[in-house]
Amino acid sequence: MSDKRQRARVQGSWAKPPAKGQSGPMGFVPSNAASRSNTASGSWGFGNQKASEAFKFHQPTKPVRDVPKEKVIEQAGVYEISHGPSGVSRLRLWPGFITTEEADWMFSKLLEELPWSKKTNYRQGEAYDEPRLTCWYGELPYTYAHSTIPANNQWHPLLVTLREAVEQSSSCTFNSLLCNLYRNGRDSIGWHSDDEASLGPKPTIASLSLGDTRVFSLRKQPPPEDNGDYTYVERISVPLSHGTLLLMEGATQDDWQHQVAKEYHDRGPRINLTFRTIHPEPEGHRPGTKI
Repeated sequence: MSDKRQRARVQGSWAKPPAKGQSGPMGFVPSNAASRSNTASGSWGFGNQKASEAFKFHQPTKPVRDVPKEKVIEQAGVYEISHGPSGVSRLRLWPGFITTEEADWMFSKLLEELPWSKKTNYRQGEAYDEPRLTCWYGELPYTYAHSTIPANNQWHPLLVTLREAVEQSSSCTFNSLLCNLYRNGRDSIGWHSDDEASLGPKPTIASLSLGDTRVFSLRKQPPPEDNGDYTYVERISVPLSHGTLLLMEGATQDDWQHQVAKEYHDRGPRINLTFRTIHPEPEGHRPGTKI
């Protein structure tokens, strides 16, 4: 074997280490070879009690939690979605509350004749335009997101008819209405609760949908120990189709938030009529905030 090949074999990673007292391939005797061997062996915990303890299983200090599966509500009925210190949170759902033919006509008329406009809100002192159009009806102004909509008692006749129909079916009374127009899937409303002091305690909100179907989502408020983390809260989705009526009752505004999220595929316009009861702001209270 040539000297070149011999050196290559000796210097390769598979070459045998020199015997004790013998020099290496270049005449070098590694004086710390034994110590390196012992260190490497101990690093894997073989014969080393301290290292073995490092690989011992320890029970997690925090319990492992599963993210709850989102529930879907589509069928007509009454749903008690939670029971808590605030009381019972309840949804009532009426798909087909208005027939398709009537809903088509109502949608076209309201889309054309209501005074739709873009509302400016404020977040941390900065102004932003809502990603939808709105209009308001009621004897009192309504303040939310640090912005006030002035009173407007000139109800459109069709809205008066719809309010009476909703009141008769729900056995509730309403004195005001916030109308929302979602022009396409990019229009939305973020997570919030309708919990302003002007709505009173345990408000009932009646939501009537006309136009394309959009998903109405709810999520439960997290317990105090979760410090505002919504990862493990209960979630519900309700597809609101043309002519559907949804009521939120009881402690829903105390214990849950809701939203209509953006959708990144084609969606036609949708009108959402949210009937509610507005009270005068408590004396000395800042409008648009909780009590």
